[in-house]
Amino acid sequence: MLAMAASDVVVIIPAHNESATVADVVRAVRAEGFPVVVVDDGSTDATGELAEQAGATVLRLVVNLGVGGALRCGFRYAVENGYRIAVQCDADGQHDPANIRALLDAMSTEHADLAVGNRFAGDDAMEISRSRRFAMRVLARAAKRATGQPIEDATSGFRAIASPLLGEFAREYPTQYLGDTFEALVASARAGYRVVSVPTTIHARQGGVRSATTPASLAFLARALLVVKLRIGIRFRSATEVEGCRSEG
Repeated sequence: MLAMAASDVVVIIPAHNESATVADVVRAVRAEGFPVVVVDDGSTDATGELAEQAGATVLRLVVNLGVGGALRCGFRYAVENGYRIAVQCDADGQHDPANIRALLDAMSTEHADLAVGNRFAGDDAMEISRSRRFAMRVLARAAKRATGQPIEDATSGFRAIASPLLGEFAREYPTQYLGDTFEALVASARAGYRVVSVPTTIHARQGGVRSATTPASLAFLARALLVVKLRIGIRFRSATEVEGCRSEG
């Protein structure tokens, strides 16, 4: 991973009907000294307007693409505007912007390409149901098998991504349910990028509702295990391949 400066970093917030919280999240991120891009994912409320008033650059999608599609739009914006690191943050207030620097510090000290916020570490660990905890443990074991790293929170949406992996996220990023977290993590590790886990603070959702349903979660769990077991799913180019393509160009 390249050495970083604050001007190299942009925070990307995908948001769908998050008018109750998005402005506060944008202001909190900006207070940490980072520019913010909110991808308004086909919202039918005032999400985009409130984010813009709070100081964010807003990318408006005409239709709802889902988190993965919104993030890919944000990653493309980051690459096209010369940012070398993108931090992914939720719009519902669960992720603490004060922890952004912890992600960036871990990237620097551990020479990581992808730093994943762990919501289950420390005194502020996220409280979840027994069934969800079981699923998380299954995914954690699968992630460790795929990455060689102890990734306890494989579906965390609070993460930092550095170039050249950021370019791969912009080029081809999973858009199916939760593929934007687990499958992107696995594909990154398989392509040779270093993935690390970072303890972070988690807050209770400040507004909106969870999009996950039990059937969707079970279907995702089955797909995730197949992705690891059969080595299927999305493929990112390695850093060497990316540099080779640039040289040829």
